[in-house]
Amino acid sequence: MLQGINRIGRSWVGRVVVGVLFGFLIISFAIWGIGDIFRGQVRTQVATVGKQDITAEAYRTAYQNEYQSLIRRTRQSITPEQARALGLDRSVLARLVTETALDQKARELKLTVSDQQVVDAIQNDPNFRGPSGEFDRAQFTDLLRSNGLSEAQYVRDQRAVMARLQLAEAVSGEPPVPTAMREAVHRFQNERRSLDYVALTPAQAGEIPVPTEAQLQSFFDERKATYRAPEYRGFTYLVLDAAALAKPEAVTDEEARRHYEQVASTRFGTPERRTVQQIVFPTVEEANAAKEKLQAGTSFEELAKERNVDEATLNLGTFAKAEMIDPAAAEAAFALAEGAVSDPVPGRFGPVILRVTKIEPGSRKPYDEVAAEVKRELATERAKAEIERVHDAIEDQRAGAKPLAEIARERGLTLVTVAAIDRGGRDKAGNPVATIPEPTTLVPAVFRSDVGADNEALRTPGGGYIWYDVTGVEPARDRTLAEVRDRVAEDWKADEVQRRLADKAREMVEKLNGGAEMAAVAGEAGLTPVSAGDVTRADARPDLPRAVVTRAFATPVGKAADAATETGRTVFKVTAASVPPFVTSTQQAAAVENQLRQAVAEDLFSQYVAEVERQIGVRTYPENMRRAIGAES
Repeated sequence: MLQGINRIGRSWVGRVVVGVLFGFLIISFAIWGIGDIFRGQVRTQVATVGKQDITAEAYRTAYQNEYQSLIRRTRQSITPEQARALGLDRSVLARLVTETALDQKARELKLTVSDQQVVDAIQNDPNFRGPSGEFDRAQFTDLLRSNGLSEAQYVRDQRAVMARLQLAEAVSGEPPVPTAMREAVHRFQNERRSLDYVALTPAQAGEIPVPTEAQLQSFFDERKATYRAPEYRGFTYLVLDAAALAKPEAVTDEEARRHYEQVASTRFGTPERRTVQQIVFPTVEEANAAKEKLQAGTSFEELAKERNVDEATLNLGTFAKAEMIDPAAAEAAFALAEGAVSDPVPGRFGPVILRVTKIEPGSRKPYDEVAAEVKRELATERAKAEIERVHDAIEDQRAGAKPLAEIARERGLTLVTVAAIDRGGRDKAGNPVATIPEPTTLVPAVFRSDVGADNEALRTPGGGYIWYDVTGVEPARDRTLAEVRDRVAEDWKADEVQRRLADKAREMVEKLNGGAEMAAVAGEAGLTPVSAGDVTRADARPDLPRAVVTRAFATPVGKAADAATETGRTVFKVTAASVPPFVTSTQQAAAVENQLRQAVAEDLFSQYVAEVERQIGVRTYPENMRRAIGAES
């Protein structure tokens, strides 16, 4: 909005309009007053937890982060309305309330987390490791910036998370698991059933006649919403990123070769690997004495045996240099010849002496094979510095009402036109439009906009921008029978087949439960029954779909039932059931007990959180919630 006002204000007419607009605002304040604003009578927080407010801004930020995460996880275009229907707004608020309540409880209990603990947690986070496998401050800073976080804010958040974890561990601990619960899970997982069954296919439905016009119309009218055409939108978009600005032809061979030499070992080949042995010493003095023994003729194996170092401890493993967690040990090991022994090295866990027993040379592709890729990579990296400058220039052109087509032509960028797309990213034929960049962000933005709207550029994860203009809106509508006649006819036939098979299956089940034998009932239908034994709840056999197995375990022994399948229907009779003895000493029993213990711990902690929230007091403001995320009715 502010950017739109700024654009309007660049012309003299716009300045007059903006002046009048703010004039009305000033008059309004003069008439109605601004006292309520400064007296704090209007609540803007979305919740109050104890004595602490959850602000609308904090809630909005958390909601948007969860919303974008949901879109990325599902890889679908989810509208804000759909997200709210899934309860995303309520779950985000519940999480913020819980975190705020636990933070207050942690302070009340004087739980603290040291600076060093926070530093260690951050440095050990794999998300912040660079190519060397070590903590990379540049990557740390870039990741925080891309997520809109400052270092101080992230450290503060991590400290709070660690305090909450302390509280959770103290409350839930290692709860006992009731034997009855373990036995119930054992029965559920290990019960075996036997059944006789027959599969009814469309062939058993008989000849399906061509539907009459009245039948088609009735079928269509009852399911009109199924055939409804969704809203379609047409739009154009322009992508600005490093790849679009890159000019590989401007990179010289000298520059490309220099970059190639820097990255060739890791990017264009396999790094050298070494098999390393080590003996760790408690003091430097003992390490020096051991080195003297080695120089005097004692073998490395004899020294290890003398110091009671077993083979598993002696053999450190085979590593590339970047894979060794101790930088000092890595430097020493990769400076040795094969079979050589190092001087004492000040390792992370004490002084060590290393021996390299095997060297696997690295390999790499020659420069000529990867020259084009190296130049493109260098050009792309250089282009990153130009993105913000070009972005600002395009924004100036947009402010001057220059069409995207002209901007693209002047700057050598590509303007893409999408004729029609629905909210799911599909064209009118129902096929996904695979060429759309960042579809989980761009498609929802298109459907939030309108023809002629002044749209803000979208930021891409790679640091680029996408400008877009909606060119047309085709509202959702009910299709006519004539438009979807073939599809309706196919659906009617499939529905008729399922109806006939359901009737046939019901007749067979009634006969079986009335005392008839499966062989006789199946024979009447021209089928041969099949027997299946040792069926578990987890079975997913080709001839026994999951729906049939689930229904079989809900059917008493000696009884018959049926279940729908993808190809028809299956009629079955449960002939036997058994449960193996419950033995607590097996690996499976131990794994189940651990899973149950975790579930019990989570339940205990959930109850604890609920009680903390009850004691501390929680009040929510639904209107402010809706206003914060733009969901006002």
